[in-house]
Parts: sequence; C-alpha cells; structure tokens
Amino acid sequence: MPVPGITVETIMKEHDDLELEAIAGDKGLGNRISNSEINRPGLSLTGFFDFFAHDRIQVFGKGEWAYLNSLDEDKLNKISEIFFSYHLNCIVFTHGNPPSNIFIEICNKKDIPLFISKLSTHKFITLISQILDRALAPRTVRHGVLIEVYGIGILLTGKSGVGKSETALELIERGHRLVADDMVEIRRLSESYLIGSCSDLLRHHMEIRGMGIINIKDIFGVGSVRDHKIIELIINLKDWDDTLEFDRTGIDNLTEEILGLQIPFIELPVKPGRNIPIIVETAAMNQRLKKMGKNSAQEFNKKLTQYIKQSQIETTPGKN
Repeated sequence: MPVPGITVETIMKEHDDLELEAIAGDKGLGNRISNSEINRPGLSLTGFFDFFAHDRIQVFGKGEWAYLNSLDEDKLNKISEIFFSYHLNCIVFTHGNPPSNIFIEICNKKDIPLFISKLSTHKFITLISQILDRALAPRTVRHGVLIEVYGIGILLTGKSGVGKSETALELIERGHRLVADDMVEIRRLSESYLIGSCSDLLRHHMEIRGMGIINIKDIFGVGSVRDHKIIELIINLKDWDDTLEFDRTGIDNLTEEILGLQIPFIELPVKPGRNIPIIVETAAMNQRLKKMGKNSAQEFNKKLTQYIKQSQIETTPGKN
C-alpha cells in the first residue's frame, strides 16, 4: 500500500515560486511528505531532541544557519550525527544561505534532498504550507455535477439518468459555470468549507446521453467553466414518487455530511413539466439570502404563528 502524501520531486518540479535549487540527495526525491506542518530545528541543533518533529520539512533560516556556522568542527560533527540519525524527508536553507559541506556529504550518503531557496524564511514557509495544505487535505470523490449558480457552488446528485447533466447544461446555457461533471473531487481545506474540482482528464467535459462527450469550454466559451469552487449547497434530484413526502415549507435546515462537514441539502423531485434549472437558480438565490441571515421560510412561519395567536386573542370571549 503506497505511503500517503506528496513527493519532494513533485513539489520541486511543480512549484517554481519556491525557487528551490537542489544541492544534494537527488536519489531521495521520491521521499514522501505526509505532514503539512514545517519544522525549524533551532532547538534540536542545541542538543535538545525531545519532541523533534523529524517527519516534517526541515527549514533552516538565518538563525539556524548562523548557529551552525558558529560551531567548531567537532561540535558540528557531533550535532550532525544526532540530527541525521532521524529519518528526514527534506531539508531547505532559505535566504540563499549555503549549507555546510558536512550536511552535503551526509545528505548524499543518506539520500536526503537538500535545497537552497532564495526566498526569505517567512515567505518560503507561507508558500510551502499553502502547497502542503492543498496537497494533503482530506479528500473524497462524489458522483454528480458541480456547478456555480449566482456565485453559489451547487453539487447536483442523484441516480444515473435522473437528469443531472441535462440540468447543468441548461444552467450553463443560461450563463452559469461548470466545475465538474460525473466525478467531483472534493477536498476539505479548512474547518469550515469544502472545495470541489475535476480531474485534469475530465475537466471542462460533460457527457450528454444520446450525444456523447462534449467540451463545454469550446462550445460556450471560457466564461462557462471554472476549475474549482466551494461547495455551499447539495441538491439531490429524485424521481417523483406520490408515496413519498418532500419538504414543502423549508423550515427545517437539512444537511448532508461530507468529510465531517455539514452541507445544506435539498431533495428535489423531478417529473415532466417541472423546470428544474429555474428551481435550482431559485435555490441558489435563496441560499445567498440565508448566508446574509435572511431565511424566508422561517420568517413566514414566524408571521403565521403571530397571526394565529392574534386571531385566537380576537376570537376569545371577553377579549377586546
């Protein structure tokens, strides 16, 4: 079973903004990083290795570099022996500062990628943390269509053939944007939201039964697609069934859990004659209102309750 994470080589090749220059340990570029946090080993270099976070990228800033240069050869050899006794996946020296020869020799010997970055320590850590947060975020795949409607990311779900793609196609024709069709890749990037996207292979494509695969970007233009979107609403399309009861008030705030987060959920019955795209547009606008603190269903229920109470008072004998 492969070790989860992202390889050092992937980071180096796909992120030029990190300005990484390989110095040693090329054979270790396949090392995998599975922790999104970064470690600055200043305390460990003084000899205190309790709680040493060796599974993280080791970043040597100006302070760590200056401290190493202040050590005599014997002390540097001794601390290096202990430091490199741990399994390390990657080492980066920032500010363009060159590592010592002993670091280069040991990294080559132990196949530990060693880099220099011209970036400041703060900027490098900020960028690499963002990259790792995206790459290592919890993820899953859902069958459905993700589309942006009036700025709201809506995940259309439902059984195969219920009309998800056809609904999305009409929404696109009405000026909304496709994110993913069929297989939606979902990542949890924070404690409060999910990001949906599409694989590189399927991006901008859609399957329409009876027609086949079409390229939405080529047909409707670049403004009809986007690469990712926060998922704010799930609409499950379901065949109409007279034996089932569907929500008719909207008072209850239904949700569906994805990756530990509760996402607002609507179950929408489908049958001939119902204009599903218009209903989806309305649901998107209603969700925008809820985000601004305005819940139409709850406000109507409150007014209705007040009306009933007032009517009871007026019809009670002895009450004016």
